Amino acid sequence: MPTRRLPLLLAAVLALAVPVAPAAAGTDAARVVEEIRLDERTLDLRIDSPALGRVESVRLLLPAGWSAEAARTWPVLYLLHGADADYRAWTEHTDVAAATAGADAIIVLPEGGRCGNYSDWWNQGRHGPPAWETFHLTEVRGLLERHYRAGPERAVAGLSMGGFGALSYAARRPGMFRAAASYSGAVHTLIDRPRWPDGPDVIKLMRLACAGIDWRDLWGDPRIPAQREIWQRRNPYDLAAKLRDTRLYISSGNGETGPLRPPGSGTFEAVAERVVHDMGRALVGRLTELGVPVTTHFYDGGHTWPYWQRELRRSLPMLLRAIGG
Repeated sequence: MPTRRLPLLLAAVLALAVPVAPAAAGTDAARVVEEIRLDERTLDLRIDSPALGRVESVRLLLPAGWSAEAARTWPVLYLLHGADADYRAWTEHTDVAAATAGADAIIVLPEGGRCGNYSDWWNQGRHGPPAWETFHLTEVRGLLERHYRAGPERAVAGLSMGGFGALSYAARRPGMFRAAASYSGAVHTLIDRPRWPDGPDVIKLMRLACAGIDWRDLWGDPRIPAQREIWQRRNPYDLAAKLRDTRLYISSGNGETGPLRPPGSGTFEAVAERVVHDMGRALVGRLTELGVPVTTHFYDGGHTWPYWQRELRRSLPMLLRAIGG
């Protein structure tokens, strides 16, 4: 593998048998245009993505002995970031590199966009970029399997917005991921409590975290039945039955002061965690009704990185066992 910046002109990604939205037209042209080797394990890829209409980044943490020319493949764990972060967040805010140092798996940290919500955006019915689901599950997956020795054994985990993404992806693509974990994830996007009027709670949170975004562009207006169906087709709560064959881990705090509260934690961290706690409890209740096994951890704590690092550590053995890593 190169030890310096190296432009690449790779062949078109292998066409994959995964259904795509209209926005995905031309995604077979996705290509890696640059590799940036940061250290022995860390490789950043710059991908020219038709699904996004621009170049975006994916960070890889490579296992010992990895080579692009190896005869074998490696299982893959995708780690998804939150709404106000990017593909570097897990390595900048946690010890994920140390935690996975002995893992026989490729750890994939993809860009998910500011408030991208791991979805192909509806865009008022026009579709088109950004198509984050197509980017991750068709373009990135195809490039990794074609050129970077990624195998078909996959798990996915994420925090906050990424927790939604992990369970939504696993439910929308049954069989693609053997295990999925959500840490403080927005896993029931249609919860709408009377004490917070004017739409689902997830919109209220995103208005705080993602000023300037029109949420009707994402999945439409949930008050309109036909557009509410777009929400339901991506909502882990509504898709719970499709998680039956996926090993699951769901955790969140309750917004109360916990043992890992960092300096400067404030009202948003408490309020946000209370909201996602209710979402997590609701989804776990639905899974229990359906007889779907799930490992849970609900605790005192807020919407902050120290808890997400702890939850990654708690769930990592299960995620890696599921994929043989």
